[in-house]
Amino acid sequence: MEIRFASHPQDVKQYDTDRLRKQFMIETVFVPGEIRHVYSHVERFVIGGAVPLQEPLRLETDKSAIGVDYFLQRREIGIINVGPAGYVTVDGTEYELGTKDGLYVGMGNKDVTFRSADPSNPARFYMLSTTAHTSYPTAKVGIEQAEPVHLGSLAQSNERTIYKYFHAQGVQTCQLVMGMTLLKPNNMWNTMPSHTHNRRAEVYFYFDMPDDGVVFHLMGEPTETRHLVVRNEQAIISPTWSIHSGVGTSNYTFIWGMGGENLDYTDMDPVPMKELK
Repeated sequence: MEIRFASHPQDVKQYDTDRLRKQFMIETVFVPGEIRHVYSHVERFVIGGAVPLQEPLRLETDKSAIGVDYFLQRREIGIINVGPAGYVTVDGTEYELGTKDGLYVGMGNKDVTFRSADPSNPARFYMLSTTAHTSYPTAKVGIEQAEPVHLGSLAQSNERTIYKYFHAQGVQTCQLVMGMTLLKPNNMWNTMPSHTHNRRAEVYFYFDMPDDGVVFHLMGEPTETRHLVVRNEQAIISPTWSIHSGVGTSNYTFIWGMGGENLDYTDMDPVPMKELK
């Protein structure tokens, strides 16, 4: 488990591109046949990916990093499959996840395993975990069950649908709020006008991008913006003080996940366009 520490915004002003990428970007989320995790001191997120091949993969703890006997002893986790069909087994109960289906697993579940329906065309399970204090039931949310919100317009190149998977009006969680945004063809911008939310941090995972496609992810304080060039199946850790917007060379999809003081999806601090620098 790789460990990332938090950064003060005054320090980040001095970072070059390489330092920004090492601090805030996860370049490799998926490794075939493995579970890979990054532990961030930003909201104590654990961000990971599982690609099971012939053998199932078990969600293991790293006691030196999170200090518990099993992964979900004091945590909850959201899982969304961004690949072909696969299965997640939680304490003996198996859940089938098709492409873009999600599964919430609450605190206290001891045995979580992942397997692919077809190991030659494996599932790709993206995971985001936050700390938890109460156990809530495991719940599957298919993309057809996720709450859709339609935003933007073709004139602004940001026509998109936001799907809420785990949120205050849906699947109950301790602090994890998670969902997916799909941009329609010929639309490239997300989350612009931008915002911050000092009470919650966020992680973006970009996917459904062509091999030669990129997203220019904008981050930083509103008056001290920086950018990161993101490719397919890479993630960005966004601290509370940072904007988190992006524009791509074509349309794309991203999974967003938040943790913090509340579960209010609308708790945002808008940034007027005239203040961006």
